[in-house]
Amino acid sequence: MSIIAYLHVALTVRIAELRRAGERDRGDSPVPTAVIIFGLVAAALAVTVAVSQSVGDWMDAIPEPGGAEPGTAPE
Repeated sequence: MSIIAYLHVALTVRIAELRRAGERDRGDSPVPTAVIIFGLVAAALAVTVAVSQSVGDWMDAIPEPGGAEPGTAPE
């Protein structure tokens, strides 16, 4: 068998395999993927807001230097 005939047969078989594989598995539609991404973004925003509020409360609880009450002028 000449090399040209061998390459022709190999290429023909490979193209046939790819065509059959393409018909079997088309993948998922983009809608469920978009819903999952939207859910992950919403969860990330919720965590970011919760952490931001928690850190803000923690920072507000730290006393001023010298023991003065927040919002009062030093003497």
